[in-house]
Amino acid sequence: MQADFTYVAPQIAGKINQVLVEENQQVKVGDLLATIDNRDFVVAVEAARAQVASANASVASLAARLEQQDNLIHQAQAAVTMDEAELELAKANHQRYRNLAADGSGTVEAMQQAETQLNIRLASQERNLAGLQAARQQVAILQADLDKAKAAQAQAQAAHAAAELKLSYTQITAPVDGTVGRKSVRVGAFVTTGSPLLAIVPLDAVYITANYRETQLARIQTGQTVEIKVDALPGVSLKGVVESLGPASGVSYSAITPHNATGNFTKIVQRLPVRIRVDSGQPEADKLRVGMSVVPTIQTRN
Repeated sequence: MQADFTYVAPQIAGKINQVLVEENQQVKVGDLLATIDNRDFVVAVEAARAQVASANASVASLAARLEQQDNLIHQAQAAVTMDEAELELAKANHQRYRNLAADGSGTVEAMQQAETQLNIRLASQERNLAGLQAARQQVAILQADLDKAKAAQAQAQAAHAAAELKLSYTQITAPVDGTVGRKSVRVGAFVTTGSPLLAIVPLDAVYITANYRETQLARIQTGQTVEIKVDALPGVSLKGVVESLGPASGVSYSAITPHNATGNFTKIVQRLPVRIRVDSGQPEADKLRVGMSVVPTIQTRN
């Protein structure tokens, strides 16, 4: 009997605080198996959360300043528009008083006052145009600062997510349903990333790998029924089905495969693996354990 073991290993290093399962205990996906001391990881999460809060505040502050700057631009634009109207009026008055002074119907003093007002309007327009340009330039600066703050915000959020993920790794849970075996983890032990703590054996998914002679394979097909005798269960006959035929013989997977280059050849009948699935729902099937010896008989007759 065989099964595809799942070895459970921590994704972070640390000291084991709790071991919540025993050898041979059945577990379900998501069951808590053990915990790692999480104090350092909690501190890291809190620090990352504070960085996120600081980044959020910076983004909000710059966004508010950018909105305020937009208002200043609107005000500066309104002032420039008003200057244009007042400048046109000042030009008209200056020309009128100049004409009056020229034909003697007006005074030079009135003309000089109109000229002074014209110069004042020109200076005001120049000042407000410069203010409008500066306000627009400040928007570009604030926008660049805001983009930089948003990048820092995204980085802080990613760091916070990474810290939360590492904190979650302190909770070691079962990845599959099965039975606990080869438990080596103990409370107080320091474990490293990837070190096996225990194995989970899916006893409800055991299977048989039967090695049949190549001369027998012509009559074996997937889907054929199988009668299974188990040494540990005398008098019990279980049912199964041929699930698949192996792609190569066992010797083909050897580190050093036989290779005849001299012309001397001794024919040896090879064996190829046939995978047999045990039918579920049989009363005695839950007594099967990995490593038990079995004798499968494939029903090859049509």
